[in-house]
Amino acid sequence: MTVAAVKAPPMTIAYDLKASVRTIPDYPKPGILFRDITTLLGDARSFRCAIDELVQPWAGSKIDKVAGIEARGFIIGGAIAHQVSSGFVPIRKKGKLPHTTVSMSYALEYGSDIIEMHVDAIKPGERVILVDDLIATGGTAEGAIKLLRQTGAEIVAACFIIDLPELGGAAKIRDMGVPVRALMEFEGH
Repeated sequence: MTVAAVKAPPMTIAYDLKASVRTIPDYPKPGILFRDITTLLGDARSFRCAIDELVQPWAGSKIDKVAGIEARGFIIGGAIAHQVSSGFVPIRKKGKLPHTTVSMSYALEYGSDIIEMHVDAIKPGERVILVDDLIATGGTAEGAIKLLRQTGAEIVAACFIIDLPELGGAAKIRDMGVPVRALMEFEGH
């Protein structure tokens, strides 16, 4: 990757990255356009560019932890944690972590679920970036923010590769007082 590619205007980078995302119609159910980032992850240039763009606002800042939401948030979050020289905290579905956990219930489109993290994963006052691949309705991210705040984390931002703005998730997170960084938007759901 050239230096010019990293310093390109956000619209140019977003356009290039957007082309590396595969759209799968009618998955997981009819009428849904699934935005598959595995093609972006599989392309070294796109993956590197996405991580560089997600961490750019915090380059040189003190970030104590990056919290990634299961499962694609682990891939992205691990790479971001490496770039900002911080620790990584997995936020998982209930029952997946081996040590004592704290949990938070959150709303889904049809029902609810529970996410957890280890009780000792974050110390009060630590600066944390929350990461996932996509923000849609924002239910999972909202639950993760509440979980992180329950432990005393200072949430610096929530970062996503993709935002589906029509579903309102990013706006919901901003209304919670958390800045949102998304590299691209897609219409629909």
